[in-house]
Amino acid sequence: MKFTDGFWQLRPGVTALYAQEAFDIWETDAAADGAGLQITAPTVVIAKRGDILNRPTLSVELSSPLEGVVRVRISHHTGGTRHGGFDLPGAVEGAGAVSIADDGAGLVTSGPLTARIAPGDPWNLSFEVDGVRVTGSGHKSQGYMQLAENADVRHGVAGNARSGLGAPHSKAYLHEQLDLGVGELIYGLGERFGPLVKNGQTVDIWNADGGTSSEQAYKNVPFYLSNRGYGILVNDPGHVSFEIGSEAVERVQFAVAGEELEYFVIAGPTPKDVLSRYTALTGRPPIVPAWSYGLWLSTSFTTDYDEATVTGFIDEMTRRELPVSVFHFDCFWMREFNWCDFEWDPRVFPDPDGMLARLHDKDLRVCVWINPYIAQRSPLFAEAAAQGFLVKRPDGSVWQWDLWQAGMGLVDFTNPDATAWFQAHLRRLVAQGVDCFKTDFGERIPLEVEYFDGSDPSRMHNLYTQLYNKAVHDVLVEARGPEDAVVFARSATTGGQSMPVHWGGDNTSTFASMAETLRGGLSLAFSGFAFWSHDIGGFEGTPDAGVYKRWTAFGLLGSHSRFHGSGSYRVPWAFDEEAVEVTRVFTHLKMQLMPYLFQAGVDAASTGIALARPMQVEFPDDPSVAYLDRQYMLGSDILVAPVFTPTGDVEFYLPAGTWTHLLTGEEVQGGGWRRENHGFTSLPIYVRPGAVIPWGARHDRPDYDYLDGLTLRVFPGGEGEKSVRVTTPDGRTQTLNADLSKVTR
Repeated sequence: MKFTDGFWQLRPGVTALYAQEAFDIWETDAAADGAGLQITAPTVVIAKRGDILNRPTLSVELSSPLEGVVRVRISHHTGGTRHGGFDLPGAVEGAGAVSIADDGAGLVTSGPLTARIAPGDPWNLSFEVDGVRVTGSGHKSQGYMQLAENADVRHGVAGNARSGLGAPHSKAYLHEQLDLGVGELIYGLGERFGPLVKNGQTVDIWNADGGTSSEQAYKNVPFYLSNRGYGILVNDPGHVSFEIGSEAVERVQFAVAGEELEYFVIAGPTPKDVLSRYTALTGRPPIVPAWSYGLWLSTSFTTDYDEATVTGFIDEMTRRELPVSVFHFDCFWMREFNWCDFEWDPRVFPDPDGMLARLHDKDLRVCVWINPYIAQRSPLFAEAAAQGFLVKRPDGSVWQWDLWQAGMGLVDFTNPDATAWFQAHLRRLVAQGVDCFKTDFGERIPLEVEYFDGSDPSRMHNLYTQLYNKAVHDVLVEARGPEDAVVFARSATTGGQSMPVHWGGDNTSTFASMAETLRGGLSLAFSGFAFWSHDIGGFEGTPDAGVYKRWTAFGLLGSHSRFHGSGSYRVPWAFDEEAVEVTRVFTHLKMQLMPYLFQAGVDAASTGIALARPMQVEFPDDPSVAYLDRQYMLGSDILVAPVFTPTGDVEFYLPAGTWTHLLTGEEVQGGGWRRENHGFTSLPIYVRPGAVIPWGARHDRPDYDYLDGLTLRVFPGGEGEKSVRVTTPDGRTQTLNADLSKVTR
């Protein structure tokens, strides 16, 4: 959201009140997290006593909710009702030390991070990591912006404007601008499908169902990470508008509607340090079960299928030695127009209990599709409406529309009884034999409604997905235990990383969409999400055989892998026989990599670092990786560069050192760009110099005893001895030592 007209002027209808000085600074015990600093920031420089009259003032609080994190709360009028921020399970009291320096500056020091507010004029709030200033809020940075009716501050509406789900306008906003240094780059802000580096972009934090080929996002997270050793979380679940060097080109601006803005500065100095502190504050993922890492096969969306179809797919995958771990039933496991009634369509699944038992006998897990909408034709609609379980309009009627499902209503998860009612239907399915749920949608959340608990609809728009996914995840934790609970979710916001897994939404069946899908996953990894998947081959349309095969290799080199589409089956023999071979090669490879991948997942539960991670996370000191978004690291030691061309040509960058191709054993020197050509059963997959990869003995399933027949593959480029930790699916852990001089091929 842009408030200015160039450097000198404001846009028509905008009145700006900026913090001009720190008039006084004092220590207080009334801050949000115990001891803190309170600053009076008048919107004019107070030169004489009379200047205090008729002058709006901003109140600024500094405190620390966690080691290495500083909270900044800016308020215009403090007497209003606080709308609240995100749940912060890691917040503690008194994490920082507060002091007033001899020169009158106020200091909040927390771990390696210090916030320093200079007294007097001009306004100068700086943030230092290990004694080095990394960013700050200076002149005309903290602003209270008042908008007249004719104010022109936006171009279009954030979100699904056609559906009336765009972010609301407000008459007043608070914004902050933090300095953007020369060469400084910004990453994150959720699963975004445009360029990985966010500089120059306007980003609206507003969940929407826009597909991967748009600026909209299913998973909006108001958190960004800088390559200068810090991160910023805006603690507001509503609409947050970011201008990343796109209005004031030497600053990052973020704005929220209303009278209060709260954000956290999170220290590095490395990207891993920032992500670790951010996820410690907002939540980390649990350890997800080993079976979930295997291949998920879907019915696809609008295809015709019954038990015979499902069994035919599974048996043929087995015959061709293509291991499947999870079979997913998409929407039409329920009868059309009834979504959701949580009942198997008896016309095509007359014996669901028997079918689920037969699938389990084939050593498969079962996933079924759900969403939080109740269609008018569903028998559950009248029941839910009568009991007040659906979101209502201000006049007391049930909110309904016809987009997606005719006359559908929206479950009100702010109502504990509604949540319990929804969960009871899920428990029935779990008892029947369903192992996990695909929680689709959760982004199309209206504004002209009232919630049971009085929540602000503009804040619930993004936060709804958190309540929805938690309701489902809690059922699975209760039934399966925390070590065996998995959702397959599309929408999310801050904190959603604690309920994995998430997939990338509706892409198209093209190389371009394959690349934008990867950008979305890397951006999500920069936003604290450790586990991620996507529709192999693309959702919309049917991929040609080349796209399908390249996407299969890419899709199986991640934490979670699913064949899924819209109107056509995604079994490999539907494309060509080579697609079968590609699927076999990369499913077998992933199964043998499971000791390595599962350990990375175990580590993510304590660090928050993603399995498929941006190059910038692993090589923050290499300036050549700064803009890379067509390759990634799978764990800390394996580099993957998917092939995005029909010819098999691929261009990628290898950091310095001796890298080894995982499949061929070829050794190449890094420190520059490479151009290679690969057939469909290969791609650039290089092992980091001096790495030790624990290599599993089985290629038929993901959940085996990794220590039985385990091999440590030692790669050139290292010296001495290296310890490798291996955790088995049942929780046993063993640390093994490898001699780096004994290189294996």
